[in-house]
Amino acid sequence: MLQIKNISKTFNPNSINEKRALNNLSLTLNDGDFVTIIGGNGAGKSTLLNAIAGTWFVDSGQIILDEVDVTNLAEHQRAKFLGRVFQDPMMGTAANMQIEENLALANRRGAKRGLSWQIKPEEKQHFIEMLKLLNLGLENRLTSKVGLLSGGQRQALTLLMATLQKPKLLLLDEHTAALDPKTAKIVLDLTEELIKKNSLTAFMVTHNMRDALKYGNRLIMMNEGKIILDVSGKEKEKLTINDLLELFNENGELNDSIVLS
Repeated sequence: MLQIKNISKTFNPNSINEKRALNNLSLTLNDGDFVTIIGGNGAGKSTLLNAIAGTWFVDSGQIILDEVDVTNLAEHQRAKFLGRVFQDPMMGTAANMQIEENLALANRRGAKRGLSWQIKPEEKQHFIEMLKLLNLGLENRLTSKVGLLSGGQRQALTLLMATLQKPKLLLLDEHTAALDPKTAKIVLDLTEELIKKNSLTAFMVTHNMRDALKYGNRLIMMNEGKIILDVSGKEKEKLTINDLLELFNENGELNDSIVLS
């Protein structure tokens, strides 16, 4: 589903602030992989997701998504292949639009646009059925402005919107970091349910070692723009938090933020 071949990205080259964010990184994701990515601050986790999404272009290497070379495609051109949920719950939805209008936009992603904006009855019924999965009562608030929802409700809605049209790849960039622990667990469990139900291939960046071990079938650890650990299946199941802490310590990345997570 995804092939990343020797990609590199340097910010502020030839300056005092030069930062090598991705360092000749290669990675292959199989169809249906649910990968959690963990690493210290500046390890390159979010840069990797942004490179895949086309937020910025890589300096070298190739990104191939479902046999399509997207390396030189702009962000909006890649959008039809991708679903994405950001760390900030406010980024994935339009606050001044109704819940059903946000869902309609997501449902028509990648489709040709006409002059009509009407939401058809069958489309509305589909939205109601999908919102019921959230178990947040939003199916009874279709005409409510999204700006009136809580952060957790907005993030759950964003997740639903990102998976409404089955994407080739779902990108989750610390999408529960801004939520309280109870709401975060609800959103994570919903994430796992939607990925399984729709047989999605997914990348989830997290600072939380417990979540990295609990969710997904594969775990990747990054350091200085490189992958230093890539485990899956039984090997991943055997990993413990102490194992991860030891790896962080070996690579000089053990800090307060990692321990507290």
